[in-house]
Amino acid sequence: MKVLLVDDDSNIRTIASIGLEDEPDWEIVEASSGDEALGLVSDFSPDVILLDMMMPGLDGLGTFELLRQKSNMQATPIIFMTAKVQPEEVERYITLGAAGVIIKPFDPITLASEIQGILKQAV
Repeated sequence: MKVLLVDDDSNIRTIASIGLEDEPDWEIVEASSGDEALGLVSDFSPDVILLDMMMPGLDGLGTFELLRQKSNMQATPIIFMTAKVQPEEVERYITLGAAGVIIKPFDPITLASEIQGILKQAV
């Protein structure tokens, strides 16, 4: 499975990547901004995108909307990663079309299973 991890915080990207590297069939590509993610999706074609909500410049929602405009990204599951998880916020993300929400701080040990659980529910 090809995973695109988008977060402006290099520490978060490192922790998430370490948590996911034990999955033998997963290929992880990191992006430090929404703009970088938009540039990567054409060549990388991820199976799932982990998208930080709060980034400088192009935030998670803006990135999400632009990703959905790309023909090869319309059906790709996008999972928001955020500390803003009030019930109404999570409901809004799901209504917009997010596959799910991972709460920050997350446990890198259970991150892969959390992603797999969200993807199973999204099918």
